Amino acid sequence: MVLLAVSGGIDSMCMAEKARLQGGPFAIAHCNFALRGAESDADEALVREWAARYAVPLHVRRFDTAAYAAERGISIEMAARELRYRWFAELCREHGYEAVAVAHNADDNAETMLLNMLRGTGVKGLAGMRPEGFLPDPDYADIPLLRPLLGMSRKEIETFAAENAVPYREDHTNAESEYKRNKLRNQVFPVLREINPSFLEAFARDRANVAETGEIADAWYRSVKDAVWDGESIDLAALEALEHPDYVLYRLLDGEGFAAYTIDKVKGILHGSGTMSGRRVIEGDRELVFSAGRILVREHSVQAEITENENLAVVRGPGSYRVGRVMLEVSLHDPSEFGTYKTPDGVSLLDAAALPFPFVARPWQAGDWMVPYGMKGRKKLSDLLSGADIRAKERAVVLVRPESDVAAGRVAALAGLRIDHAFRVTPKTGSVLRIVIS
Repeated sequence: MVLLAVSGGIDSMCMAEKARLQGGPFAIAHCNFALRGAESDADEALVREWAARYAVPLHVRRFDTAAYAAERGISIEMAARELRYRWFAELCREHGYEAVAVAHNADDNAETMLLNMLRGTGVKGLAGMRPEGFLPDPDYADIPLLRPLLGMSRKEIETFAAENAVPYREDHTNAESEYKRNKLRNQVFPVLREINPSFLEAFARDRANVAETGEIADAWYRSVKDAVWDGESIDLAALEALEHPDYVLYRLLDGEGFAAYTIDKVKGILHGSGTMSGRRVIEGDRELVFSAGRILVREHSVQAEITENENLAVVRGPGSYRVGRVMLEVSLHDPSEFGTYKTPDGVSLLDAAALPFPFVARPWQAGDWMVPYGMKGRKKLSDLLSGADIRAKERAVVLVRPESDVAAGRVAALAGLRIDHAFRVTPKTGSVLRIVIS
């Protein structure tokens, strides 16, 4: 039995109606994200009424989406995505549903392709969404995700709804352009239709061609990988002998979990004119070392004098860290996940390239200073904290680079409160470092 994600909008209600007409067993899951007040409740009421009319098993859950987004310093859109997919997975595990079906259509896929193009996600991103895949939650990545409407345009869905008297509710926020998808839908798509009324069909052909190109590239990469990579290092001579060395380098390092900005640094060294031997690129608890015609991938250890200090935490990558009585939750995100970079107290967003792993988290000390974002000139932390109570000062944790003087000096951030101007997120930021303190 398949679990259908039904919001009450035209797409998902048509998906439910199609499933009913086909006669196969299915169940419905409805998320009330409590973002539109009475409108959200009316959506829920419609789905409940339709499920009751046709005796379809129904699951409904209400989320405090705004609070979830604020606690984690992420956009409302990303919060809703995380909440719904995790709940869908839990329902599959609990009730034995074989897959989850969502109502993405051809217009949605075109939006995804354009957004991925703007983000620079490469061939995989340009291939858009596939009719079949798996849930995006890493803890439940074995649960199939189906998109039965992916071949239908929004206009075709509207025609089906009219012909079959499908009840649905219109989300007024679809007409607003606050979110990136809505901007594309409301402002960009009309222009594309003026240029080519059949642009959706053209996008669908391109998606299929790009997906096939990706499969060809995957096969070629697998055929040359072993000549370059021995599981611990990259043979630079063998790499340069290939027809597409930069592509293979990207695939190797991306497959080993290194971020795009790290791979760009490695490419810069390879294409530069300086001496390569002995150069190191560090990310998290691993490093890439140029040595004797190879790039070694190995564990990275920070100076012993840092790691032996109980009052310091060496942040080697995403995860949880303790500094005294303060806990830090560290994570990396794509800039597109954030609707705004304004954060509540307790959350800091920084440019990950400006403060790469590993860095040090420690209590603030006399002599610490920064150039606060939004202010001019150097400010001592003692002045910034002058109005804070004793408890706040005791919980004040700063982030510094390991090669800096960890006893005193310029800090990247006063975690959860202020960041230094040089470490801010900008339009050029490739990865966002999010710090949440508790």
